[in-house]
Parts: sequence; structure tokens; C-alpha cells
Amino acid sequence: MEPAHQNRRLAAILFADVVGYSRMMAADEAAALDALNQHRADEFDPVVIAHNGRVVKLMGDGALVEFASVVDAVHCALAIQIAAAGTAGIKLRIGVNLGDIILQGDDIYGDGVNIAARLEPLAEPGGICVSSVVHESIRGRIEAVFADGGLVEVKNIDRPVRIWRWHSGGATVAAPVPARGSEGPSLAVLAFANMSGDPEQEYFADGIAEDIITDLSKVSGLTVIARNSSFVYKGRAVDLRAVGRELGVGHVLEGSVRRAGQRVRVTAQLIDAATGAHLWADRYDGDLADVFGVQDAVTLQIVAALKVRLSPVERAAIARAGTANPQAHDAFLRMRTLHFSPGMNKEMWTRASEHGLRAIELDPGYAEALGHMSVFQWLDWFNGFSGDAPDVIAARANALAVQAIAADPEDTFANLGVGVAARWVGDLDVAVQAVAKALAHSPDAGLPLLLSADLALCFGRHAEATAFMERAIRLDPELSHYALQWLGQARFLQGHFETAALTFRERILLVRDTDLGRGWLAAALGQLGEVAEARSVWADLMSIKPDFRMAPRLIRFRYQRPEDPALV
Repeated sequence: MEPAHQNRRLAAILFADVVGYSRMMAADEAAALDALNQHRADEFDPVVIAHNGRVVKLMGDGALVEFASVVDAVHCALAIQIAAAGTAGIKLRIGVNLGDIILQGDDIYGDGVNIAARLEPLAEPGGICVSSVVHESIRGRIEAVFADGGLVEVKNIDRPVRIWRWHSGGATVAAPVPARGSEGPSLAVLAFANMSGDPEQEYFADGIAEDIITDLSKVSGLTVIARNSSFVYKGRAVDLRAVGRELGVGHVLEGSVRRAGQRVRVTAQLIDAATGAHLWADRYDGDLADVFGVQDAVTLQIVAALKVRLSPVERAAIARAGTANPQAHDAFLRMRTLHFSPGMNKEMWTRASEHGLRAIELDPGYAEALGHMSVFQWLDWFNGFSGDAPDVIAARANALAVQAIAADPEDTFANLGVGVAARWVGDLDVAVQAVAKALAHSPDAGLPLLLSADLALCFGRHAEATAFMERAIRLDPELSHYALQWLGQARFLQGHFETAALTFRERILLVRDTDLGRGWLAAALGQLGEVAEARSVWADLMSIKPDFRMAPRLIRFRYQRPEDPALV
């Protein structure tokens, strides 16, 4: 994995500083320090946590905070300042920026951080100053009005920065902004260690962990990171507290699987990612035929340890087994492991398909296997693994999806299979209904979120697409290279060209040979009047793919509003 992929990401950065703190210290050092500590404990820290932020570090009377969502960052800043308005307590200046950051241990660096730090002094006492890229991103999504502060020169930044200001005492307040509720306990499930002494059993250990992730993602009171992201730590000696910081979760589950003949032993332990403390640990032994019962027991213990209340529907969804046939389940695990393996090629796709067909042969009513097989036919459609014509592949995918829905109308992947098939043949209304049902059953599943964003883009619901993409990136950072493409398109089609350009640049950092990302970046730069840079990006694109044309790509997106492709 490239270092840039490991150590860089797009983030919203909040920088806060106490107004007049030096004067307070000169008057009464002990009282000033007590007031600052009380403010952080009672006001600042709880609001940051409620808005899903992470305090990166404290610097005397200042604080640097990171957010995955720019909307969360600005909501947090507003909540802090509105609560302090009219009181005699500590007053802050706050600056917020959206940009590329570099991660080093617990700390973050880069222009994104530097600009946030330079914006903070430009805010009024009790006010907020944001960059234009932040203002673009929150426009229409936050009930507060920011005044244009014009272009300003900031120290150590080689270009002017356009700023926007808000203050609680001025005419720029549209309405009080309520603090958004916390997303609830958050969790990453790491790949379980294979203790069977047989490397061939790796797929089985992975499958147990992934089934637990799938079940936990059905619980509305939990936020569960997708397997694509939590499995990147597989085989590595890791500090679980570092895992928590990197994935933005409060808890980490690790475990092991030992399979011997028809017996299975699963051990698991739940860790508080902030402290490294063990919250719960247990061991489960059972027959291979009862592996679903073992998985359910682990899942329910995690939910209980995190004090999350299950609805009857969620409890029933966790208890629902996809098949009663252990051989069919084993074939399904082999298929799924190959499908999600990096570097998919023709051989891997063929082997995965053979395992999937075996699972369906053993249990023709195995909805999850049918749904997976349907969805992953589209890898063949895009890559030509089977050599079949696209219409033949599409018909096969649709037939599998129909079988999956007939077997279990509530299965997440069955509904996703129907949605994907309908989307690519152009039946968008059917696609929307099916994907909404998949997402209702598994609100933390990355693929339904990606497809929901794609469909929202098709219909011109750009703010909705942006929200889906931001959620997908939060839950599955390893899918960012896909999500950033659609997120950039949503911002572009909203007319947020500076934010779109930033997003496409971030995608290029992750996928250095992307032709589509460069095409959209050139279009965004053109809209910003950056003609020389747009031509340079286009020249890079032509060196990568000389026959690239934007028009056929736009047709494939199936935009329903004529003005959307016309804007590009």
C-alpha cells in the first residue's frame, strides 16, 4: 500500500483559541487555568464528542480538532459559540477549514491544518471564520448565514484565501443550530486470527469476522466500520488505540478462530480504543453446523457490552441464518473472501463464481449467496472476465437478483442485487426502491451507501448524494477512491467548484492514474477560471489515456436533469 494512501486523507479541521487568555493569566494565573479546564470539561469536549470530532491536541489555550465531516465541524463550532453567547464565561475564536491532511501518530499536519490555524485569529471574539471551500460545502445544509470577508493574505500560504465570517451577536444568525446527536457507540471488527494451523482455513476465520460485521451493521444504535477498512490491519502487530484513532472509533473487537474437523472455537475480546482497557472477553465452542449460533452469541454480547438497545426487528435480523446447510455456507465464505480480495482478476473472479454456484447448488434458496453472485456479475460486466456480451451478463445478474428476492425479500444483498441490476439497465425507480430497502436493513453497509449516492446523483439530488458519500467515507475509508469520485461530482453539479477541485485532487492522490478524476478536475478548474492549470491536468490525462472522452462517461451516469451533463 502506498504511503500516501496510509497517511493522508481529506478532513475538516477546527482550530479554537481563547480570547484574551494572556490577560487572564496575568491577572490571576490559577483562576485562569481553572476556568480553562472547567470550560473544556463542561462545554468544549462534550460538544466535540456530540459532533463526532476528535481533539488532536491542546496547545495552551488553543485546541486542534479533526472531523470526518465538514458539516459536523461547522455545527460543532456553532454549538460552542451559541452556547457561550451572552454568558460571562470563556470566549473563543474559531477557524474551520477543509483540506488534505497528513497523519503522523496522533498528530496531523499539512496545508489543511495551517489554513485553519490562520483563520482562527480572523474571527471576531465569539465568532467563526471559515474558508471558501468550507462555505461551499455547507451552503444549504446549515441554518446559519456567513458574511463574505473577501480575499485575505495569510502567513506561510502562497495564495490568497477567501474567508466567510459568522458571529452570534450580529445579523448573520439565521436560526439557532441544534447540536446533532452522537452517532452512538462506534466499533471496528478486525480480521480474526486463524488458529487452525492450516493456512487454507484463512477464509473461514475471515468469514466469521465478516458475518459478525454484517450482523452488527443491522443495529441502528451502532456505527460499524466496514470490513474493507478494518481488515487492512490483518496480519500486522497493531496498537489497538492507534486503530481506534485511524478509523475514528471508540471500540475495537479482535478475536481468533480454531477449526478442527467439525468443531469450531471462537474467542473474542472488546477493547476500549481510548484506553486500551478490556470491556468484555469470552470463548465459544460449538459444532460446525452451529457456527451461526456462535456468531449470534458473539454479536449479542458485543451489543450488550456497549449498552445498545436492540429492537425486536433487529434481534430477529441477527438471528436469521442465511442457510441451514454448513457446506453451502462454507462455499459462500470462500466466494465472498475472493470477491473482496484486492487485485481482482479473471482467475479470482472465476474461482469465486465456482464457489458461489456451489453454494447455490447446495441450497437453491440461499438468498445472500444469490444476492452476492448477482452484484458481483457487474465486475464481469466492467472487466470482461467471462468473455460474455454485456447484455448476457446483465441478464444473468438480473436473474440471480430475482431468485434472491424470491428466496428472502428482506435480505440486504438480495435487494442490493435488484438495485444494481436495475441501475445499470436504466430502471432507476426500481433501483431506488431496492437500494433503500437494502440500506434500511443494513444502514452501515458501504455498497448500499455508494449506490444510494450514485442514484441520488442521477436524479439531481446533489445534497443527498453528498450526505451518502460522506457517510460511506466515514464507515469505509478504504472505499474512498470510489466515494471521492461521486462526492466530487456532487459538489461540482451543485456549483461548488472549489470544493469539487479539492475532492478530485484528493482522489488523484489515492488513484494516481485515474482518467475520470482528472477529467472532472480539469472541468472544475475551468469553471474557476484556472485555465492554465486545467490544461496541465488535461495534458496529464491525455498521457494516461489518449482516447479519453468525457461525453460517453456522462451518458453512463444516466443523469435525469439535462442541465447536469450540460454543466460539464
